[in-house]
Amino acid sequence: MLEEYIEKLKDEIIDSTCSLIEIPSVFSNDNTNDYPFGKNTVKALEYVLNLGKEFGFRTKNIDNKCGYIEFGEGEKLLGIIGHLDVVPVTDDWTYPPFNPKVINGKIYGRGAVDDKGPVIAALYAMKIVAENYKIDKRVRLILGLDEERDWGCINRYKETEELPTVSFSPDANFPCIYAEKTILSVYISEEYKPNKDIEIENIDTNNNAINVVPKYCKCILKINTNSINLDELTEFLENIISENGFNIKLKQIDDNHLEITSLGVSAHAARPYLGKNAISKIIIILNELFNKYNAKQDLLEYFSKYIGDDYTGKNLKINFKDESGELTLNTARFYIENNKIYIGMNLRIPVSVNLDKLKHIINSSNLNHKINIEFTDYKKPIFISKQNKLVQKLCNIFNEFNNSNIEPEAIGGGTYARAFENCISFGPKMPDAEDMCHQVDEYISIENLLFCTKAYVKAILEL
Repeated sequence: MLEEYIEKLKDEIIDSTCSLIEIPSVFSNDNTNDYPFGKNTVKALEYVLNLGKEFGFRTKNIDNKCGYIEFGEGEKLLGIIGHLDVVPVTDDWTYPPFNPKVINGKIYGRGAVDDKGPVIAALYAMKIVAENYKIDKRVRLILGLDEERDWGCINRYKETEELPTVSFSPDANFPCIYAEKTILSVYISEEYKPNKDIEIENIDTNNNAINVVPKYCKCILKINTNSINLDELTEFLENIISENGFNIKLKQIDDNHLEITSLGVSAHAARPYLGKNAISKIIIILNELFNKYNAKQDLLEYFSKYIGDDYTGKNLKINFKDESGELTLNTARFYIENNKIYIGMNLRIPVSVNLDKLKHIINSSNLNHKINIEFTDYKKPIFISKQNKLVQKLCNIFNEFNNSNIEPEAIGGGTYARAFENCISFGPKMPDAEDMCHQVDEYISIENLLFCTKAYVKAILEL
C-alpha cells in the first residue's frame, strides 16, 4: 500500500524537488534585517511553507531565518530537521545548477541531495502519514536557512520555539549516524606589507565556502620589472609547478602583471581526500616565489611548513584517530582584507580528542612565527551508543526495507543533529552510493528520493 501511494505521488515529488532546486538559495549578505541570509533563502522557505499549507498543515516563518511545518495533535513533538540553503556553485557544471534536469533517473541541480530533495521527501512523508494513518503526536518539519555557514537559523529557532521530544535530520547517510566529529575552523593571518618588487594584487577563490574543498584559486601578482625579469620568474614558477604536478596555469596579463590560476576538484570538507585543493597548491608556489625574491611572507612560510597540501594534519602533529575516523583538515579560504592576509582551514576532529590539547599543539607551532591564530565555528561532536533506542529504530527501518544488516555510521560531516538532544541523522545517501554532496553536477536519483519518502513515513510512525 505504501509503495503504491508513493508511486501515485512520484511525479509530484519530482516536480516539487525541481521547483525548490530552481531557487538559488546561496547565502547572500543583503545587509537587511528582512533577509538575514539573503532573499533567495527566504524564497526557498516561502516555497516549502506554501507547499505545507496546500497539504493543510500549520506553518510558521520565524524572522525569515527559519520556519516550520506541522501537523497532528498531542503533547509529544517529533522533529524532522532540514535546511534549504546551499553551498556556492562554480561555472563548470555540465547542467545549469539552478535549472534542474531529470536525466537517466537522476535529478541534477545544486541542493538535489543536500538538502532540498530529502526535505521534499520528508514533507511528502508527512502528507502520506496525515492522510493515511492516525497518530497521537505532532510532527514538525523544521527548516533552516543558514546550515552551510553559521547556523544562525537553528540558533534562532532554539531561542523562541518548542524543542522536539525526539527528532532526525535527513542530511547524511543511511542506515543512520551515531557519531559526528567535532568541527572547528582555524584562521591564520598576518599584516600584509606588499614588497616593492613583488606584490599580491588580488586573490579570487569564487567565494569558496569553508566546508568545501576549493576547486579554483586565482592570484594576480604585480611585478616590478625594473628589478625582476618576468620571463625568469615565470620559468621559475613553471619548474615548481611541474615538479609538484600541480594543475596551475600562468598567464602574463601585461608588462608587469602575472595571473596564476590553480584548478582542483571540489568535495565536502568532511571528505577532503575526495577532492584536490586549489588553494593549498597556490600558497605553496607563492611561498617558494616570495622566498626566492627576498619578499618572505611569514604566513605563507608557516602554511607551507605546517599545513601544505595535506589533509591529515600530520605536519602539525595533530593526526589523531578513533572509531569516528581520522582528523581531517581542509584549506578553504585565502584572501586579503583590511591590510591583512588570511588563510582559513576547516577541521573535522575525532570525537575523543581533547579540544584544549589540540589548540595547544596548533598554538605551539607558532612559537617561531609572527602570525595570528583564531579558532572559530566550533560545533560540538555527537557520540551516541549504537545500542541507543533511536539509533536502533532508524537503523532497523533501513535494514528491514533493504533486507540488510548494515551497522550505524560515524561521519565527519556536521548536521543539525548536533543542535538537539535525542536527534541523529537518517539518510539520504545510500551505502556505497556516490557522494554528491557539495560536488559539481550534484544529483539525487529518483529511486533514492522515493526510498527516502518511504523511510521517513516509517520513521514518523515508529518514533
